[in-house]
Amino acid sequence: MRRALHLFKGRNKNSPNLSWYIRIILVMKFQNIKAVCFALIFLIIQNELMAQTYFPPSVGIWETVSWEEAGLCPDSLSAVLNLLQQEDSKAFVLLYNGKILNETYFGSFTADSVWYWASAGKTLTSALIGIAANEDGLNMDAPSHTYLGQGWSSLSTDQENAISVRDHLTMTTGLDDGVMDDNCTLPACLQYIAAPGTRWAYHNAPYTLLDEVLQGATGMTNNQYFFQKIGTPCGINGLFISSRYNKVFYSTPRNMAKYGLLLQNQGNWNGTSIIPTGYHTLMTTPSQNLNQSYGYLTWLNGQNHYMVPGSQWVIPGMIAPNAPADTYAALGKNGQIISVSPQENITWIRMGNGNSELVSFTLINDIWSKLQHIFCVNNAPKENKTAEWVVINNNGSSPSFIFDQPQLDYIITDILGKKIFSQLKDASPIAHLKNGVYYLSCPSHPEWLSQKIVIQH
Repeated sequence: MRRALHLFKGRNKNSPNLSWYIRIILVMKFQNIKAVCFALIFLIIQNELMAQTYFPPSVGIWETVSWEEAGLCPDSLSAVLNLLQQEDSKAFVLLYNGKILNETYFGSFTADSVWYWASAGKTLTSALIGIAANEDGLNMDAPSHTYLGQGWSSLSTDQENAISVRDHLTMTTGLDDGVMDDNCTLPACLQYIAAPGTRWAYHNAPYTLLDEVLQGATGMTNNQYFFQKIGTPCGINGLFISSRYNKVFYSTPRNMAKYGLLLQNQGNWNGTSIIPTGYHTLMTTPSQNLNQSYGYLTWLNGQNHYMVPGSQWVIPGMIAPNAPADTYAALGKNGQIISVSPQENITWIRMGNGNSELVSFTLINDIWSKLQHIFCVNNAPKENKTAEWVVINNNGSSPSFIFDQPQLDYIITDILGKKIFSQLKDASPIAHLKNGVYYLSCPSHPEWLSQKIVIQH
């Protein structure tokens, strides 16, 4: 209690005043007084910890923090950097509480080099839509034609009227992602396949149309609106550049890291609300039940299942089991990543080539498999809660299996649902698999839950 009172007396100027805490107590007046006191202490300390987050200046020196000051273990950093080197990375910036813990560039790439975000820029567009909804009257529940005009697709009038701006943000427009070019935003390319809200599909074209929605609502281009609402107040420099149907964001690594820090702090930059708190929550919580690992154009860890681009498979488990469960991320082609863990006060970014996935699930998980050890404790589960049909030993390094019914055939699939081994009788074939996450299942018994296999040699 003395610690809490001390913190309150010296609270940051942006901290809520005493009346705010009193209101909390009044709301809880029917609760046990001890619980109220502990809640009060928690709120005060939490607010102070948030106030300690460092925000880099628009120009000038970005402060660093030592591993000792951060209370973290640097022993695994070399393994992280070796992995990044193998994956043809360009840049890696690791922040702890806003300060630079590690900053590494590969080859001729430097802090001043500019690189593309690919689909990691979707999360930036999402933030702009949220700001416009809060400040400029953009209605996310309005039909898309409110801003795009009638006939923006090849759908019937009733079908088109049913699609809202919110459906574009959650990848649930019901438009066909299996067309010849899923980036094409011409009406002929935007075809009906399902009612909005009933089918999740990673589809670039409906996302890209949000640029026109933003301009229709604000009268500004996405670059103009970005500079006014995010770039200037946060000192983040970058530019959306047209590439055929798409507009791709480019920036230096540090500017990408600044945006990650803005996300980590719930859309608040040094005491100023940039992304509305309520909208930040929409970005970082499941937006629908079809793909629980997708918020508003943001990927979420810690959920029960996920889906991947180009597939309607629902895969059990988290997108990055080696990462903290609270992690959320902006993910782009070839491994453009912004990864945020508010619980651990960690934000990191990776730019580069090497990873050919449209969304870099494998790479973000591989990086966290090494990075998790900086907490001095391995956060990844070393063994699964196994089903009655199999016992999995040594999960998390070199697994072995004991099947209850070894006469049956079992299969191994990768994180994207691709079959790796079939007619499996034991674990010997998986010995040469590369590090990563896989799933073990029995086709003849679909009612048996798939079991997650983690390999880390």
